[in-house]
Amino acid sequence: MELQPIGDLFVRLLEMIIVPIIIFTLLMATRELSPKNLGRIGGQVVILYLATTAVAIGMGLGVSNLIDPGTGMTLEQTDVQTGQTPSLTDQVFNIVPENPITAMAEGNILAIIFFTLVFGLGMTMVRAEVEPDSAVRNGIDTIFDVVDAGAEVMFKIVWGVMEFGVLGVFALMAALFGEVGAQAVGAYFSLSMTLAIAIGLQITLVYLLVIIRGAVGVSPVAFLRGIKEALITALSIRSSTATLPISMSDADENLQIKERVYGFSLPLGATINMDGTAMYLGIVAIFAANIAGASLTLIEQLTILLTALLMSIGTAGVPSASLVMMTAVLTQVGLPLEVIGMIAGIDPLLDRLRTMNNIAGDMAVTTVVAKWNDAIDLTSGVWADAPAEFSEEAVSATNDD
Repeated sequence: MELQPIGDLFVRLLEMIIVPIIIFTLLMATRELSPKNLGRIGGQVVILYLATTAVAIGMGLGVSNLIDPGTGMTLEQTDVQTGQTPSLTDQVFNIVPENPITAMAEGNILAIIFFTLVFGLGMTMVRAEVEPDSAVRNGIDTIFDVVDAGAEVMFKIVWGVMEFGVLGVFALMAALFGEVGAQAVGAYFSLSMTLAIAIGLQITLVYLLVIIRGAVGVSPVAFLRGIKEALITALSIRSSTATLPISMSDADENLQIKERVYGFSLPLGATINMDGTAMYLGIVAIFAANIAGASLTLIEQLTILLTALLMSIGTAGVPSASLVMMTAVLTQVGLPLEVIGMIAGIDPLLDRLRTMNNIAGDMAVTTVVAKWNDAIDLTSGVWADAPAEFSEEAVSATNDD
């Protein structure tokens, strides 16, 4: 389609800034955190990410058991070409880069995050141990000052990319509808509806009501208004890592979250917090069982939950990366791999919903962790226009009671 190159250029621009913005923002986050605080905030973020992912998988399995997507459809034998799924041990070792420069060149996000955090934490520890006026401390302060300037430059570049993004997003959406049309029917429609309902429940119940309204005590409507640019971008380009610059911009300017929290949680969430992807893995397993005429026991579904949880941690935040990860989930419970080839045609559409769910989860967890660590200003940004019942004074009064 003639508009496709415009959309492709927009995606390329976003990909261009992923690695530098991760490095600059993570290093800036470590500057403001002592090793003790980094451990506390990091622990809260990781635990919440794992918890929301587990709930998402359970949500997907529950909705799938009610709707039974794929029922009435006969499996067609199809040759499937899938990549070799790395073992859990390999995934853990791949987090530690053999060569950090190679990891940056290849866009290995987990390895980049690991090395950047280790390097930044190392500078923070050395800075705390040396004399205040020593050359080493001055050198580290200089590095942090350069990083601070680099981060400001990257945010200015993000602003420019998003100005062009008005055309880019339109081109991407036009190309999508021009290619896909209304071909998804029957069993494919039931698969799509199952995912959409599960995502709707996950976002509404878990993110908006439990986390934002319950744990943070703020307006879910204001929260959605604050993250709408990130959600629209995720829906358009179906990549968590490519959406990262927009997520950070929303967290900083709209949600008024301090960089010491979102600079750590959002890059990490773009890599390991794949709620939508993990949910989809469980739904596809039920779909595969139905079209194969099989029935999954409770134990097998619990096995799917655990496998999907572990596999989602190693899923790259790029379009349709979950197709390879499905191999492990389906093999674990003895389901046919041919289903991967069957759903690959409609996966680009479903991947957009999954990515939007991933981003919503990242932003919700980041918001509650910021609240727990006094790293959010609830009197400005989108919160300033929230109803009186959600004002910071009202929330404080409620907590005091």
